[in-house]
Amino acid sequence: MKKALPLFVVALLFISAVPTTLAQETPRKWWSDTTWYLLFVRSFYDSDGDGIGDLRGVIEKLDYLNDGDPDTTTDLGITGIWLMPIFEAQSYHGYDALDYRAIEQDYGTEDDFRDLMDAAHERGIKIIVDMVLNHTSSQHEWFTASIDADPTYNDWFIWEDTNPAYKGPWGETAWYKKDDRYYYAVFWSEMPDLNYENPSVTVEMQDVAGFWLDEMGVDGFRLDAIKYVIEDEIEGRMILENAPANRAWLADYNAYVKSQNPDALTIGEIWDGTSVIKRYINEGSVDMAFEFEFAEDMISTAISGNSKTVMNKMKFLLRDYPEGTWASFLTNHDQPRLLTLLKDDVGANRVVATIMMTAPGAPFIYYGEEIGMVGNKPDELIRTPMQWDSTPVTGGFTTGTPWQPLTPDFENVTVANETDDSDSLLSFYRDLIRLRNNNSAFVSGSTEVATVKGTKVYSILRQDENGTFLVVVNVDNRAVTNYDITLENVIFTSLTSATVLFGAGEVALPSLSADGTIEAYVPKAELAPYETLIIKLF
Repeated sequence: MKKALPLFVVALLFISAVPTTLAQETPRKWWSDTTWYLLFVRSFYDSDGDGIGDLRGVIEKLDYLNDGDPDTTTDLGITGIWLMPIFEAQSYHGYDALDYRAIEQDYGTEDDFRDLMDAAHERGIKIIVDMVLNHTSSQHEWFTASIDADPTYNDWFIWEDTNPAYKGPWGETAWYKKDDRYYYAVFWSEMPDLNYENPSVTVEMQDVAGFWLDEMGVDGFRLDAIKYVIEDEIEGRMILENAPANRAWLADYNAYVKSQNPDALTIGEIWDGTSVIKRYINEGSVDMAFEFEFAEDMISTAISGNSKTVMNKMKFLLRDYPEGTWASFLTNHDQPRLLTLLKDDVGANRVVATIMMTAPGAPFIYYGEEIGMVGNKPDELIRTPMQWDSTPVTGGFTTGTPWQPLTPDFENVTVANETDDSDSLLSFYRDLIRLRNNNSAFVSGSTEVATVKGTKVYSILRQDENGTFLVVVNVDNRAVTNYDITLENVIFTSLTSATVLFGAGEVALPSLSADGTIEAYVPKAELAPYETLIIKLF
Protein backbone atom coordinates (compact mmCIF):
# COMPACT_ATOMS: atom_id res chain seq x y z
CA MET A 1 0.00 0.00 0.00
CA LYS A 2 1.31 3.43 -0.90
CA LYS A 3 1.94 5.94 1.90
CA ALA A 4 0.01 9.20 2.12
CA LEU A 5 1.99 12.40 1.71
CA PRO A 6 3.47 13.26 5.13
CA LEU A 7 2.18 16.48 6.64
CA PHE A 8 5.68 17.92 7.12
CA VAL A 9 6.16 17.98 3.36
CA VAL A 10 3.49 20.66 3.08
CA ALA A 11 5.82 23.08 4.82
CA LEU A 12 8.54 22.32 2.30
CA LEU A 13 6.68 22.59 -0.97
CA PHE A 14 9.06 25.25 -2.19
CA ILE A 15 11.79 22.59 -2.43
CA SER A 16 11.70 20.55 -5.63
CA ALA A 17 13.00 17.32 -4.05
CA VAL A 18 12.32 16.49 -0.42
CA PRO A 19 13.39 13.11 0.99
CA THR A 20 11.76 11.94 4.18
CA THR A 21 15.12 10.56 5.33
CA LEU A 22 16.73 13.83 6.43
CA ALA A 23 20.32 13.94 7.70
CA GLN A 24 20.71 13.83 11.47
CA GLU A 25 21.05 17.20 13.16
CA THR A 26 24.23 16.35 15.00
CA PRO A 27 27.50 18.29 15.09
CA ARG A 28 29.89 16.92 12.48
CA LYS A 29 33.57 16.41 13.04
CA TRP A 30 36.17 17.06 10.37
CA TRP A 31 37.24 13.43 10.17
CA SER A 32 33.89 12.16 8.90
CA ASP A 33 34.08 14.62 5.98
CA THR A 34 37.62 13.64 5.03
CA THR A 35 38.84 11.51 2.11
CA TRP A 36 41.70 9.45 3.52
CA TYR A 37 44.88 7.83 2.17
CA LEU A 38 46.73 5.05 3.98
CA LEU A 39 50.43 5.62 3.39
CA PHE A 40 53.43 3.42 4.23
CA VAL A 41 56.36 5.84 4.42
CA ARG A 42 58.94 3.12 3.71
CA SER A 43 57.30 2.40 0.36
CA PHE A 44 55.98 5.76 -0.81
CA TYR A 45 58.96 7.77 -2.08
CA ASP A 46 62.68 7.83 -1.33
CA SER A 47 64.17 11.32 -1.35
CA ASP A 48 67.82 10.45 -0.65
CA GLY A 49 68.55 7.36 -2.75
CA ASP A 50 69.06 4.85 0.07
CA GLY A 51 66.21 2.66 -1.22
CA ILE A 52 63.91 3.42 1.72
CA GLY A 53 60.98 5.82 1.58
CA ASP A 54 61.19 8.73 3.99
CA LEU A 55 59.33 11.77 5.30
CA ARG A 56 61.03 14.12 2.85
CA GLY A 57 59.83 11.83 0.10
CA VAL A 58 56.26 12.15 1.32
CA ILE A 59 56.63 15.95 1.27
CA GLU A 60 57.90 15.82 -2.31
CA LYS A 61 54.84 13.82 -3.39
CA LEU A 62 52.16 15.73 -1.49
CA ASP A 63 51.05 17.52 -4.65
CA TYR A 64 50.12 14.12 -6.10
CA LEU A 65 47.71 13.67 -3.20
CA ASN A 66 46.48 17.26 -2.95
CA ASP A 67 48.17 20.33 -4.41
CA GLY A 68 46.09 22.69 -2.29
CA ASP A 69 44.24 24.18 -5.26
CA PRO A 70 40.63 22.94 -5.55
CA ASP A 71 40.45 24.13 -9.15
CA THR A 72 43.14 21.78 -10.47
CA THR A 73 42.33 18.26 -11.64
CA THR A 74 45.74 16.56 -11.63
CA ASP A 75 45.88 15.71 -7.93
CA LEU A 76 43.97 12.93 -6.16
CA GLY A 77 42.01 15.23 -3.85
CA ILE A 78 43.02 13.52 -0.61
CA THR A 79 42.26 15.53 2.55
CA GLY A 80 43.60 13.15 5.20
CA ILE A 81 46.61 10.82 5.56
CA TRP A 82 47.04 7.88 7.91
CA LEU A 83 50.73 7.13 8.32
CA MET A 84 51.63 3.56 9.23
CA PRO A 85 53.96 3.52 12.26
CA ILE A 86 56.73 6.10 12.14
CA PHE A 87 58.22 5.41 15.59
CA GLU A 88 61.68 3.89 15.99
CA ALA A 89 60.96 0.16 15.72
CA GLN A 90 62.55 -3.27 15.55
CA SER A 91 60.93 -4.43 12.29
CA TYR A 92 60.52 -2.84 8.86
CA HIS A 93 56.76 -2.38 9.38
CA GLY A 94 57.05 -0.43 12.63
CA TYR A 95 54.43 -2.26 14.69
CA ASP A 96 56.99 -3.21 17.36
CA ALA A 97 58.11 0.10 18.83
CA LEU A 98 61.50 0.64 20.41
CA ASP A 99 60.83 4.28 21.31
CA TYR A 100 57.38 5.87 21.08
CA ARG A 101 58.82 9.37 21.07
CA ALA A 102 61.47 8.92 18.38
CA ILE A 103 61.07 9.09 14.60
CA GLU A 104 62.23 5.95 12.80
CA GLN A 105 65.80 6.76 11.76
CA ASP A 106 65.21 5.37 8.27
CA TYR A 107 62.48 7.99 7.78
CA GLY A 108 64.22 11.13 8.97
CA THR A 109 64.10 13.49 11.93
CA GLU A 110 61.61 15.34 14.10
CA ASP A 111 62.21 18.44 11.99
CA ASP A 112 61.36 16.44 8.86
CA PHE A 113 58.12 15.36 10.46
CA ARG A 114 57.19 18.88 11.53
CA ASP A 115 57.91 20.07 7.99
CA LEU A 116 55.60 17.35 6.69
CA MET A 117 52.84 18.46 9.07
CA ASP A 118 53.24 22.07 7.93
CA ALA A 119 53.29 21.17 4.24
CA ALA A 120 50.23 18.95 4.61
CA HIS A 121 48.24 21.53 6.56
CA GLU A 122 49.08 24.17 3.94
CA ARG A 123 47.33 21.93 1.42
CA GLY A 124 44.33 21.23 3.64
CA ILE A 125 45.49 17.71 4.55
CA LYS A 126 45.17 16.32 8.07
CA ILE A 127 47.61 13.66 9.30
CA ILE A 128 47.03 10.89 11.83
CA VAL A 129 49.69 8.43 12.95
CA ASP A 130 49.49 4.77 13.87
CA MET A 131 49.54 4.27 17.65
CA VAL A 132 50.35 0.73 18.80
CA LEU A 133 48.97 0.47 22.33
CA ASN A 134 48.82 -3.28 22.83
CA HIS A 135 52.51 -4.23 22.74
CA THR A 136 56.09 -3.14 22.23
CA SER A 137 59.14 -4.75 20.71
CA SER A 138 60.82 -7.40 22.86
CA GLN A 139 63.91 -5.18 22.54
CA HIS A 140 62.20 -2.13 24.02
CA GLU A 141 64.04 -0.93 27.12
CA TRP A 142 60.87 -1.28 29.19
CA PHE A 143 60.69 -4.99 28.41
CA THR A 144 64.38 -5.70 28.85
CA ALA A 145 64.19 -4.00 32.26
CA SER A 146 61.06 -6.00 33.05
CA ILE A 147 62.89 -9.24 32.26
CA ASP A 148 65.45 -8.30 34.88
CA ALA A 149 62.66 -7.61 37.40
CA ASP A 150 63.60 -3.94 37.56
CA PRO A 151 61.36 -2.54 40.32
CA THR A 152 60.15 0.26 38.01
CA TYR A 153 59.25 -1.90 35.02
CA ASN A 154 58.71 -5.37 36.48
CA ASP A 155 54.93 -5.03 36.25
CA TRP A 156 54.76 -3.14 32.93
CA PHE A 157 54.16 -6.39 31.07
CA ILE A 158 52.01 -9.43 31.85
CA TRP A 159 54.09 -11.96 33.78
CA GLU A 160 53.20 -15.18 35.60
CA ASP A 161 55.44 -17.43 37.65
CA THR A 162 53.77 -20.54 36.23
CA ASN A 163 52.50 -21.07 32.73
CA PRO A 164 48.76 -20.26 32.59
CA ALA A 165 48.71 -22.56 29.54
CA TYR A 166 45.63 -21.10 27.89
CA LYS A 167 45.84 -20.23 24.21
CA GLY A 168 45.41 -16.82 22.64
CA PRO A 169 42.17 -15.59 21.03
CA TRP A 170 42.82 -17.47 17.76
CA GLY A 171 44.01 -20.66 19.48
CA GLU A 172 47.63 -19.63 19.13
CA THR A 173 50.44 -19.91 21.65
CA ALA A 174 50.36 -16.74 23.72
CA TRP A 175 52.53 -17.48 26.78
CA TYR A 176 56.30 -17.59 26.40
CA LYS A 177 58.99 -18.52 28.89
CA LYS A 178 61.79 -16.14 29.76
CA ASP A 179 64.20 -17.27 32.45
CA ASP A 180 61.93 -18.65 35.20
CA ARG A 181 58.75 -16.71 34.31
CA TYR A 182 56.16 -16.54 31.54
CA TYR A 183 54.96 -13.46 29.66
CA TYR A 184 51.87 -12.90 27.52
CA ALA A 185 52.21 -11.89 23.86
CA VAL A 186 49.07 -12.16 21.76
CA PHE A 187 50.73 -11.60 18.36
CA TRP A 188 54.08 -13.38 18.72
CA SER A 189 56.91 -13.83 21.17
CA GLU A 190 58.74 -10.69 20.05
CA MET A 191 55.77 -8.40 20.73
CA PRO A 192 55.05 -8.65 24.47
CA ASP A 193 51.74 -7.17 25.65
CA LEU A 194 51.78 -4.15 27.91
CA ASN A 195 50.05 -4.50 31.28
CA TYR A 196 47.42 -1.78 31.57
CA GLU A 197 46.32 -3.01 34.97
CA ASN A 198 49.39 -1.10 36.09
CA PRO A 199 48.33 2.57 36.23
CA SER A 200 51.88 3.65 35.44
CA VAL A 201 51.61 2.10 31.98
CA THR A 202 48.40 4.00 31.29
CA VAL A 203 49.94 7.28 32.43
CA GLU A 204 52.99 6.69 30.22
CA MET A 205 50.99 5.87 27.11
CA GLN A 206 48.72 8.85 27.67
CA ASP A 207 51.82 10.98 27.91
CA VAL A 208 53.03 9.51 24.61
CA ALA A 209 49.76 10.60 23.01
CA GLY A 210 50.22 14.06 24.50
CA PHE A 211 53.72 14.27 23.05
CA TRP A 212 52.49 13.57 19.50
CA LEU A 213 49.58 15.95 19.83
CA ASP A 214 51.38 18.81 21.55
CA GLU A 215 54.99 18.54 20.40
CA MET A 216 54.55 17.06 16.93
CA GLY A 217 51.16 18.52 16.00
CA VAL A 218 49.41 15.39 14.72
CA ASP A 219 45.67 15.50 14.09
CA GLY A 220 44.94 12.21 15.80
CA PHE A 221 45.64 8.50 15.94
CA ARG A 222 44.75 5.29 14.22
CA LEU A 223 44.70 2.84 17.14
CA ASP A 224 46.11 -0.54 16.20
CA ALA A 225 44.57 -3.87 17.28
CA ILE A 226 42.60 -2.31 20.10
CA LYS A 227 40.30 -5.24 20.82
CA TYR A 228 43.26 -6.89 22.62
CA VAL A 229 44.56 -4.09 24.85
CA ILE A 230 43.00 -5.34 28.11
CA GLU A 231 42.27 -8.95 29.00
CA ASP A 232 39.76 -9.70 31.74
CA GLU A 233 38.53 -12.67 33.73
CA ILE A 234 34.76 -12.88 34.17
CA GLU A 235 33.24 -15.71 36.22
CA GLY A 236 36.36 -17.79 35.83
CA ARG A 237 36.57 -17.34 32.05
CA MET A 238 39.34 -15.36 30.39
CA ILE A 239 38.07 -12.71 27.94
CA LEU A 240 41.01 -12.13 25.61
CA GLU A 241 39.36 -9.77 23.12
CA ASN A 242 36.64 -7.13 23.29
CA ALA A 243 36.39 -7.31 27.08
CA PRO A 244 34.15 -4.70 28.73
CA ALA A 245 37.19 -3.52 30.68
CA ASN A 246 38.96 -3.03 27.34
CA ARG A 247 36.30 -0.69 26.01
CA ALA A 248 36.26 1.20 29.33
CA TRP A 249 40.02 1.72 29.28
CA LEU A 250 39.86 2.98 25.70
CA ALA A 251 37.08 5.39 26.61
CA ASP A 252 39.37 6.87 29.26
CA TYR A 253 42.22 7.03 26.76
CA ASN A 254 39.96 8.76 24.25
CA ALA A 255 38.91 11.26 26.91
CA TYR A 256 42.57 11.98 27.62
CA VAL A 257 43.25 12.61 23.93
CA LYS A 258 40.31 15.03 23.84
CA SER A 259 41.63 16.79 26.95
CA GLN A 260 44.82 17.53 25.04
CA ASN A 261 43.10 18.44 21.78
CA PRO A 262 39.29 18.37 21.51
CA ASP A 263 39.56 18.15 17.72
CA ALA A 264 41.91 15.16 17.67
CA LEU A 265 40.65 11.94 16.08
CA THR A 266 40.83 8.42 17.45
CA ILE A 267 39.93 5.76 14.90
CA GLY A 268 40.08 2.13 15.93
CA GLU A 269 41.09 -1.05 14.20
CA ILE A 270 38.57 -3.51 15.62
CA TRP A 271 38.79 -6.38 13.17
CA ASP A 272 35.42 -7.86 13.97
CA GLY A 273 31.74 -7.77 13.05
CA THR A 274 29.54 -4.70 13.10
CA SER A 275 27.72 -5.86 16.25
CA VAL A 276 31.03 -5.80 18.14
CA ILE A 277 32.43 -2.62 16.60
CA LYS A 278 29.40 -0.50 17.39
CA ARG A 279 29.87 -1.16 21.14
CA TYR A 280 33.17 0.72 20.98
CA ILE A 281 31.43 3.62 19.25
CA ASN A 282 28.44 3.66 21.60
CA GLU A 283 30.65 3.55 24.70
CA GLY A 284 32.93 6.36 23.54
CA SER A 285 35.98 4.12 23.22
CA VAL A 286 36.87 5.68 19.85
CA ASP A 287 35.48 8.44 17.65
CA MET A 288 35.35 6.28 14.55
CA ALA A 289 36.06 2.67 13.54
CA PHE A 290 36.80 0.76 10.34
CA GLU A 291 33.88 -1.25 8.98
CA PHE A 292 35.32 -4.65 8.04
CA GLU A 293 32.08 -6.37 7.07
CA PHE A 294 31.19 -3.57 4.66
CA ALA A 295 34.60 -3.96 2.97
CA GLU A 296 34.01 -7.68 2.55
CA ASP A 297 30.52 -7.10 1.16
CA MET A 298 31.67 -4.50 -1.37
CA ILE A 299 34.33 -6.85 -2.71
CA SER A 300 32.05 -9.90 -2.76
CA THR A 301 29.47 -7.84 -4.68
CA ALA A 302 31.96 -7.14 -7.46
CA ILE A 303 33.14 -10.75 -7.54
CA SER A 304 29.67 -12.32 -7.54
CA GLY A 305 27.83 -9.69 -9.59
CA ASN A 306 25.10 -9.62 -6.94
CA SER A 307 24.19 -6.32 -5.28
CA LYS A 308 21.77 -7.56 -2.62
CA THR A 309 24.23 -8.28 0.19
CA VAL A 310 25.95 -4.91 0.09
CA MET A 311 22.66 -2.99 -0.20
CA ASN A 312 21.22 -4.85 2.79
CA LYS A 313 24.45 -4.18 4.69
CA MET A 314 24.10 -0.47 3.96
CA LYS A 315 20.68 -0.49 5.64
CA PHE A 316 22.17 -2.05 8.77
CA LEU A 317 25.03 0.44 8.85
CA LEU A 318 22.63 3.36 8.66
CA ARG A 319 20.68 1.86 11.55
CA ASP A 320 23.59 0.74 13.72
CA TYR A 321 26.05 3.65 13.63
CA PRO A 322 25.60 7.26 14.67
CA GLU A 323 26.35 9.53 11.75
CA GLY A 324 30.05 10.11 11.05
CA THR A 325 31.38 7.29 13.24
CA TRP A 326 32.44 4.63 10.75
CA ALA A 327 35.08 4.46 8.07
CA SER A 328 34.97 2.52 4.82
CA PHE A 329 37.88 0.89 3.06
CA LEU A 330 38.45 -1.86 0.52
CA THR A 331 41.74 -3.41 1.60
CA ASN A 332 44.60 -2.35 3.84
CA HIS A 333 48.21 -3.17 4.69
CA ASP A 334 47.24 -6.53 6.25
CA GLN A 335 45.27 -7.94 3.32
CA PRO A 336 45.91 -9.01 -0.28
CA ARG A 337 45.62 -6.00 -2.53
CA LEU A 338 42.23 -5.18 -4.01
CA LEU A 339 42.99 -5.90 -7.66
CA THR A 340 44.56 -9.22 -6.67
CA LEU A 341 41.34 -10.20 -4.87
CA LEU A 342 39.40 -9.12 -7.95
CA LYS A 343 41.64 -11.26 -10.21
CA ASP A 344 42.93 -8.22 -12.15
CA ASP A 345 39.43 -7.16 -13.20
CA VAL A 346 39.71 -3.36 -13.44
CA GLY A 347 35.98 -3.05 -14.15
CA ALA A 348 35.20 -4.75 -10.86
CA ASN A 349 37.68 -2.39 -9.19
CA ARG A 350 35.70 0.56 -10.55
CA VAL A 351 32.51 -0.91 -9.10
CA VAL A 352 33.81 -1.16 -5.55
CA ALA A 353 35.51 2.23 -5.76
CA THR A 354 32.19 3.79 -6.78
CA ILE A 355 30.29 2.12 -3.95
CA MET A 356 32.84 3.23 -1.36
CA MET A 357 33.24 6.80 -2.59
CA THR A 358 29.50 7.53 -2.88
CA ALA A 359 28.40 5.81 0.34
CA PRO A 360 28.26 7.33 3.81
CA GLY A 361 31.33 6.53 5.89
CA ALA A 362 34.70 8.25 5.56
CA PRO A 363 36.64 6.45 2.78
CA PHE A 364 40.24 5.24 3.17
CA ILE A 365 42.32 4.38 0.09
CA TYR A 366 45.38 2.15 0.48
CA TYR A 367 48.37 3.66 -1.34
CA GLY A 368 48.63 2.33 -4.88
CA GLU A 369 45.05 1.10 -4.90
CA GLU A 370 44.14 4.06 -7.09
CA ILE A 371 46.44 2.89 -9.89
CA GLY A 372 45.73 -0.83 -9.56
CA MET A 373 48.78 -2.16 -7.76
CA VAL A 374 48.65 -5.89 -7.00
CA GLY A 375 50.14 -8.07 -4.29
CA ASN A 376 49.47 -11.08 -2.11
CA LYS A 377 50.78 -12.40 1.18
CA PRO A 378 53.31 -12.46 2.79
CA ASP A 379 52.96 -8.92 4.07
CA GLU A 380 56.09 -7.56 2.42
CA LEU A 381 54.49 -8.27 -0.97
CA ILE A 382 51.41 -6.17 -0.23
CA ARG A 383 53.58 -3.27 0.98
CA THR A 384 55.90 -2.92 -2.02
CA PRO A 385 57.17 0.46 -3.26
CA MET A 386 54.82 2.84 -5.01
CA GLN A 387 54.96 2.53 -8.78
CA TRP A 388 55.58 6.08 -9.97
CA ASP A 389 56.92 5.38 -13.45
CA SER A 390 58.33 2.64 -15.69
CA THR A 391 61.99 3.05 -14.77
CA PRO A 392 63.42 -0.50 -14.66
CA VAL A 393 63.88 -1.96 -11.16
CA THR A 394 63.12 1.27 -9.28
CA GLY A 395 59.80 2.37 -10.74
CA GLY A 396 60.70 5.97 -10.00
CA PHE A 397 60.52 5.21 -6.27
CA THR A 398 64.25 5.65 -5.63
CA THR A 399 67.55 6.35 -7.35
CA GLY A 400 69.04 3.47 -5.40
CA THR A 401 68.00 -0.13 -4.83
CA PRO A 402 64.44 -0.44 -3.45
CA TRP A 403 64.21 -1.94 0.04
CA GLN A 404 61.74 -4.43 -1.42
CA PRO A 405 61.55 -5.39 -5.10
CA LEU A 406 58.62 -3.91 -6.99
CA THR A 407 55.87 -6.23 -8.18
CA PRO A 408 56.45 -8.17 -11.42
CA ASP A 409 55.37 -6.27 -14.54
CA PHE A 410 54.94 -3.08 -12.49
CA GLU A 411 55.89 -1.08 -15.60
CA ASN A 412 52.36 -1.52 -16.92
CA VAL A 413 50.74 0.03 -13.84
CA THR A 414 52.28 3.38 -12.91
CA VAL A 415 51.24 6.89 -12.01
CA ALA A 416 53.07 8.21 -15.07
CA ASN A 417 51.22 5.88 -17.45
CA GLU A 418 47.81 6.68 -16.00
CA THR A 419 47.95 10.32 -15.03
CA ASP A 420 47.07 11.77 -18.48
CA ASP A 421 44.84 8.88 -19.57
CA SER A 422 41.22 9.91 -19.03
CA ASP A 423 40.14 6.25 -19.12
CA SER A 424 42.66 5.04 -16.54
CA LEU A 425 41.85 3.77 -13.07
CA LEU A 426 43.74 6.72 -11.58
CA SER A 427 41.56 9.17 -13.50
CA PHE A 428 38.48 7.27 -12.35
CA TYR A 429 39.53 7.66 -8.70
CA ARG A 430 40.39 11.33 -9.20
CA ASP A 431 37.00 12.02 -10.75
CA LEU A 432 35.14 10.12 -8.02
CA ILE A 433 36.99 11.91 -5.23
CA ARG A 434 36.42 15.28 -6.87
CA LEU A 435 32.71 14.49 -7.19
CA ARG A 436 32.60 13.60 -3.49
CA ASN A 437 34.59 16.64 -2.40
CA ASN A 438 32.49 19.05 -4.49
CA ASN A 439 29.05 17.74 -3.51
CA SER A 440 28.28 17.76 0.19
CA ALA A 441 25.46 15.25 -0.19
CA PHE A 442 28.05 12.47 -0.60
CA VAL A 443 29.81 13.54 2.57
CA SER A 444 27.08 14.51 5.00
CA GLY A 445 23.77 14.00 3.21
CA SER A 446 20.97 11.59 3.97
CA THR A 447 21.05 8.13 2.41
CA GLU A 448 18.20 6.07 1.03
CA VAL A 449 18.88 2.52 -0.15
CA ALA A 450 16.76 1.88 -3.23
CA THR A 451 14.65 -1.17 -3.95
CA VAL A 452 15.97 -2.64 -7.18
CA LYS A 453 14.42 -5.29 -9.38
CA GLY A 454 16.90 -8.11 -9.95
CA THR A 455 20.31 -8.62 -8.39
CA LYS A 456 22.67 -6.90 -10.81
CA VAL A 457 22.16 -3.22 -10.02
CA TYR A 458 23.25 -1.30 -6.92
CA SER A 459 21.48 1.98 -6.20
CA ILE A 460 21.31 4.54 -3.40
CA LEU A 461 20.13 8.13 -3.15
CA ARG A 462 22.28 10.78 -1.46
CA GLN A 463 20.68 14.15 -0.68
CA ASP A 464 21.10 17.37 1.22
CA GLU A 465 20.04 20.98 0.80
CA ASN A 466 22.63 21.40 -1.97
CA GLY A 467 21.59 18.54 -4.22
CA THR A 468 19.96 15.16 -4.79
CA PHE A 469 21.98 12.38 -6.44
CA LEU A 470 21.02 8.89 -7.53
CA VAL A 471 23.86 6.37 -7.74
CA VAL A 472 23.30 3.48 -10.16
CA VAL A 473 25.92 0.77 -10.71
CA ASN A 474 25.77 -2.40 -12.78
CA VAL A 475 27.86 -4.70 -10.56
CA ASP A 476 27.99 -7.47 -13.17
CA ASN A 477 30.43 -8.10 -15.99
CA ARG A 478 27.50 -8.41 -18.44
CA ALA A 479 25.01 -5.86 -19.68
CA VAL A 480 21.76 -5.51 -17.72
CA THR A 481 18.34 -4.71 -19.18
CA ASN A 482 15.78 -6.26 -16.83
CA TYR A 483 15.96 -3.89 -13.87
CA ASP A 484 14.19 -0.94 -12.31
CA ILE A 485 14.67 1.30 -9.27
CA THR A 486 12.12 2.29 -6.62
CA LEU A 487 12.60 4.79 -3.78
CA GLU A 488 9.78 3.97 -1.39
CA ASN A 489 10.73 6.28 1.47
CA VAL A 490 11.58 9.46 -0.41
CA ILE A 491 8.90 12.00 -1.30
CA PHE A 492 9.44 14.50 -4.12
CA THR A 493 7.21 17.50 -4.76
CA SER A 494 8.39 17.70 -8.35
CA LEU A 495 11.14 16.59 -10.71
CA THR A 496 12.11 18.51 -13.82
CA SER A 497 15.60 17.29 -14.71
CA ALA A 498 17.86 14.24 -14.51
CA THR A 499 21.47 15.02 -15.46
CA VAL A 500 24.38 12.56 -15.60
CA LEU A 501 27.26 13.96 -13.51
CA PHE A 502 29.38 10.82 -13.63
CA GLY A 503 29.16 8.30 -16.45
CA ALA A 504 28.21 8.46 -20.10
CA GLY A 505 25.09 9.28 -22.08
CA GLU A 506 21.70 10.65 -21.17
CA VAL A 507 19.06 9.22 -18.85
CA ALA A 508 15.30 9.32 -18.69
CA LEU A 509 13.51 11.62 -16.23
CA PRO A 510 11.82 9.64 -13.44
CA SER A 511 8.06 9.92 -13.28
CA LEU A 512 6.49 10.45 -9.87
CA SER A 513 3.66 8.40 -8.47
CA ALA A 514 0.63 10.01 -6.90
CA ASP A 515 2.30 10.17 -3.50
CA GLY A 516 5.53 11.68 -4.84
CA THR A 517 7.75 8.61 -4.87
CA ILE A 518 9.90 7.23 -7.68
CA GLU A 519 8.69 3.80 -8.71
CA ALA A 520 10.11 1.36 -11.30
CA TYR A 521 12.55 3.92 -12.71
CA VAL A 522 14.77 2.79 -15.61
CA PRO A 523 17.44 5.45 -16.27
CA LYS A 524 18.73 3.59 -19.33
CA ALA A 525 17.23 0.66 -21.19
CA GLU A 526 20.58 -1.08 -20.94
CA LEU A 527 23.45 -0.68 -18.51
CA ALA A 528 26.81 -1.75 -19.91
CA PRO A 529 29.03 -4.16 -17.95
CA TYR A 530 30.20 -2.45 -14.74
CA GLU A 531 28.61 0.83 -15.85
CA THR A 532 28.31 3.61 -13.27
CA LEU A 533 25.81 6.46 -13.45
CA ILE A 534 25.56 9.26 -10.92
CA ILE A 535 22.48 11.27 -11.73
CA LYS A 536 21.63 14.67 -10.32
CA LEU A 537 17.89 15.11 -9.87
CA PHE A 538 16.22 18.54 -9.85
